[in-house]
Amino acid sequence: MKKNLIFVSLLLLIAGCTSSPQEESLVPVNAYIGQKTPGDVPEVFAPGIVSTGMFTRDIAMTPDGKEIYFCISLANYTFATILVTKEINGKWTQPEVMEHMRDPQYMNLEPCISPDGKKFFFLSNRPDLAGNETAGDEDIWVMDRNGNEWSEPYNLGEPVNSQSSEFFPSVTKEGTLYFTRSENESRVNYIFRSKLIDGKYQEPEKLPPQVNSGLTQYNAFIDPDEKYLIVPVNGRKDTFGSTDYYLVYRNPDDTWTEPINMGNKINTVSGLEFSPYVSPDGKYFFFMSSRIPEKEKWPEELTFSLLKEMFNKPGNGNSSIYWVDSKFISEDKPPLTN
Repeated sequence: MKKNLIFVSLLLLIAGCTSSPQEESLVPVNAYIGQKTPGDVPEVFAPGIVSTGMFTRDIAMTPDGKEIYFCISLANYTFATILVTKEINGKWTQPEVMEHMRDPQYMNLEPCISPDGKKFFFLSNRPDLAGNETAGDEDIWVMDRNGNEWSEPYNLGEPVNSQSSEFFPSVTKEGTLYFTRSENESRVNYIFRSKLIDGKYQEPEKLPPQVNSGLTQYNAFIDPDEKYLIVPVNGRKDTFGSTDYYLVYRNPDDTWTEPINMGNKINTVSGLEFSPYVSPDGKYFFFMSSRIPEKEKWPEELTFSLLKEMFNKPGNGNSSIYWVDSKFISEDKPPLTN
């Protein structure tokens, strides 16, 4: 009983003030929750709304930009779930844990909405009861769009999901699914893709060394037109930290360019940089980062009240979601550097 109460309490902490779309809202309608758009210097996205000081990662949007999904985890991923804020009747709703993601026993992360807005892919370790699997591993799950709601989740199944872990789905306009698969009995991850032909996913192919270029790599975002891939890579010599974001461009003949480090305005020494996303309009690059303020911006003295204030704001060492103008991603632009 005590354990159940702890689960409920922590889930309420994640959800905050759970409210229906008709209740108190955040700001008058505007794209991106009414936030001032950034230039070529990354800024925290929606401080106090999306980025709150809690461990925040992953972001996805519906094609019209009126629904924004993001993830929060607590207790070293013991509790991890997907939240949503929506623009309804000219106002944005308070973020709340989305339906089908409220059971604290299971991890739900890495939302991905197809470019046509019809499917919602995500990672979950819930058991696949339809497939008689009672102990779930990390698989890719899907929900279908039904009007203004999402269907019950279902396991994507073989050949994408296997006995290994599969996670971080990303989808092209043609339906090709890019995802990460863990090597059996190893902590090494590789980027795979599976083409959708006649409504069926094909046997996944491991992408070449230009994409899988480090000791391990994971959580790759594919451009909807399949022109480029943004890959968090660990173990390269040109890294700023343990894991950095890299750009890999896809050529017309389906070969890939050598990876390009996205620069020290994006990557830091923190190492917790592994969740990339580009907005549906292609204008902004969103990414997870655990950066902290430069030493010049540190306070002169620490106090208890200041520590509490820092704890409840982004930039405290927990990961937050940042965004920046995406023009630098075009092939004729250099990476972002100081």
